Amino acid sequence: MLAELGLAMLWLAAALAGLQLVAGSVALTKDGEGLGGIVRPVAVVQGVLAAAAFASLIWLFVQTDTSVKLVAENSHSAKPLIYKIAGTWGNHEGSMLLWVTVMGLAGGFVALVERRLPERTMMATLAGQAFVSLGFYAFLLFASNPFQRLNPAPQEGNGLNPLLQDPGLAFHPPTLYLGYVGLSIAFSFAIGALVTREVGPAFARAMRPWVLGAWIFLTLGITAGSYWAYYMLGWGGWWFWDPVENASLMPWLAATALLHSASVLAARNALRAWTVMLGVVAFSMSMVGTFLVRSGILTSVHAFAVDPRRGGFILALLAINIGAALVLFALRAGTVTEGERFEVTSREASLVFNNVMLSSILGIVLLGTLYPLVTEAMGVKVSVGPPYFTPMSAVFAVPMLVVLAIGPLLRWRHDRFKRVSPVLAAPLAVTIIAAIGFAVGGVTSTMSLIALSLAPGLAVASVLPLRGRHLGRAPLSLWGMVIAHLGLAVALFGMGADGAFTKERLIAARVGESVDVGPWQVKLGAITPVAGPNWTALEADLVASYDGASPDHLKPQSRTFWAPPQTTSVSALHTRWNGQLYTVLGEETHDASSAAMPTGRWQLRLWWKPFVPMIWLGGILVALGGFLALLSRVRQDLKRRTVRARGDIRRGDREEREAA
Repeated sequence: MLAELGLAMLWLAAALAGLQLVAGSVALTKDGEGLGGIVRPVAVVQGVLAAAAFASLIWLFVQTDTSVKLVAENSHSAKPLIYKIAGTWGNHEGSMLLWVTVMGLAGGFVALVERRLPERTMMATLAGQAFVSLGFYAFLLFASNPFQRLNPAPQEGNGLNPLLQDPGLAFHPPTLYLGYVGLSIAFSFAIGALVTREVGPAFARAMRPWVLGAWIFLTLGITAGSYWAYYMLGWGGWWFWDPVENASLMPWLAATALLHSASVLAARNALRAWTVMLGVVAFSMSMVGTFLVRSGILTSVHAFAVDPRRGGFILALLAINIGAALVLFALRAGTVTEGERFEVTSREASLVFNNVMLSSILGIVLLGTLYPLVTEAMGVKVSVGPPYFTPMSAVFAVPMLVVLAIGPLLRWRHDRFKRVSPVLAAPLAVTIIAAIGFAVGGVTSTMSLIALSLAPGLAVASVLPLRGRHLGRAPLSLWGMVIAHLGLAVALFGMGADGAFTKERLIAARVGESVDVGPWQVKLGAITPVAGPNWTALEADLVASYDGASPDHLKPQSRTFWAPPQTTSVSALHTRWNGQLYTVLGEETHDASSAAMPTGRWQLRLWWKPFVPMIWLGGILVALGGFLALLSRVRQDLKRRTVRARGDIRRGDREEREAA
C-alpha cells in the first residue's frame, strides 16, 4: 500500500508542477495576474509531496519490501541499516527520485523565502522551474517508476553492489545532487530574468546565494567522491579523469565562473549577458552529466541504467530544456546590454579573465569526455586520459592561478598595476624559491614542479587582502574569499606532492616478512578470517613503523560478499601530518607449476603518499570559504529585511497618527 501511496504522491506532485507552469505563465499576462497568487503555495506543496514520496521509498528499503521491484533488485535484509537507507539512491530510479525531490524542495524554498525580485520575474522563474521539473517527473513516471511491484515477490533481495556499501554512499550522491539541482534554480532565475528583461544587480543578488549554495555542495560532493574512490577502489589514485568524474567537474567549473560573474553583476552592474549565459551553461553541464551517467553509454559503478530508452528520454530533456533556453537567450540577447564598463587593470577584468580560463578548461574537459563516445558510436575506440587532460587543462589553469593571486588586490573599475606590484613581491619570491628548491631537490615531473612552485606563492597571495586590516572586523565575505583561495593552494600542493614524492611497492610476502616503502617498514604479522553482517573476509595485520618509531597496526581486508556475490579489497590507511600510508591486501599467490598449490605468500600493495591528504583538506577549505561567504550574504539580507520591516512599521504608525 505504501508503494501505491508513494506513486500517487508522485503523480500529484507532477500535476502541481503542471499547474505551477500554467499559472506562472498566465500570471505574466495582463489579464492573468490574479493567478499569480497560487503559484508560490503550489510550488511549496509540490516540494512537500515529492519529499513524502521519497520518504515512502526510503521506508520500503528499510523494511526490505521485496514486493517492490527496485527494493528486490538493490537491497537485502542482511544489510546494515545505513546501507538500506543509502541504497535508496544507490540505483537509477531511486537516484532520479532523489533528484526530483531536491528540485521540488528547492523550488518550494525559493517560493517561500525569495522576495527581492519583482513579482513578475518570480512568476517567470517559478514557471521555468516547473517546466524543468515536469520533464523529470515524466521521466520517472513513464520510464523509471521506482514503485513498480513484483508479483510474485521474491523471498530475498539481490543486495547492493559491494562497492557502494560504504558510508560514502550516504554523503556523496546527496551533496552532488544538491549542487546539480541548485544550479537548476540559477537556470530558472536566468530564464525568469530573460522573460521579463530584468537582468540587473537585483537579479544577480537574488541568484547569487543559490549559486553559492550549489557550488558549496558540488565542492563537498566532488571532494568526498574523490576520497571515497581513493580509499575504496584500492589503486591509490584520487582522480583519473574518468567520464563520470568529469561529469561532476564540468558543472563545478561552470558554477565557479557563474559565481564570480554574478558577483561582478551584483557589485558593478556589468557582465549581464555573460552571467545569464553562464546560468544556462552551468545547468546544461548538470544535464550532460546526468545523461552520461544515466543513459547507459558508460560502464561504471555509477552507470545504473543500461536501457537506451532511458538514455533517449534524458537526451530529449536535455535538448528541450537547453534548446529552449538558448532560443530565448538568442531572442532576448539584444535587449540585455553588458552594463557598466571597466578598465583592463581592475578587479572586474581579472574576474573576466579567470572566467574565460574556467570556460576554456570546461571546454577541454567536455571535448575529452565526449570525443571517445562519438568515435565509439562510429565504430572506432579511442581512449582519452591524463596525458590529454592534465597538460591541456594546465595551459589555462596556470595563468588563471596567477591572476587569482593578483585579482583580489585590485580595485573595482580602475587601478594601477604599479600600486599592487610591491605587495606581490612576497608571493613572487616564495614561488621562485619553491621552484628552485624543488628542482634542486629532485622533482623532475613538470606538472608536479609547477604545482609545488605555484602553491606556496598562491597561499601567501591568498592572505594578502587581510593585510593592514583588523582581523576581527574584516568582513565575513572577505574571510570566505581568503579561505577559499587558500584552500586551492593547499589542494594544489597536495596534488603536486602526490605526483612528485609517492613511493609504491607491489610484493608477495609471507607472514613474518618485512618490506620498506619510503620511510616506512611494514611487516606482515598475520592473516586471519573475519566476518561482517553480509560478508566474510581475510584480514591482514600489518605492523608498520615510521622511521624506526613505535609501530602502528593496519588491517586491510579482502572481502567476499554473498548478495550479490563479489570480492572487493578494503584498504587500510594510516595518516600522519606529512602524508598517508596506504595498504591493500590481495590474494594468496599459487605455485607456477600447480595453480592449486598455495605458496603462503600474500600480495600486498603499499604506497607512501607524502602530503596527499592536503588535496581533500584543500577541498574542505574551499567549501568552508564558500560557506562563510554564503553566511555573510544571508546575514546582510536578513539585516536588510529587518530594516525594511521596521521602516514599514514606522511608516504605518505615522500614517495612522496622521489619519487620526
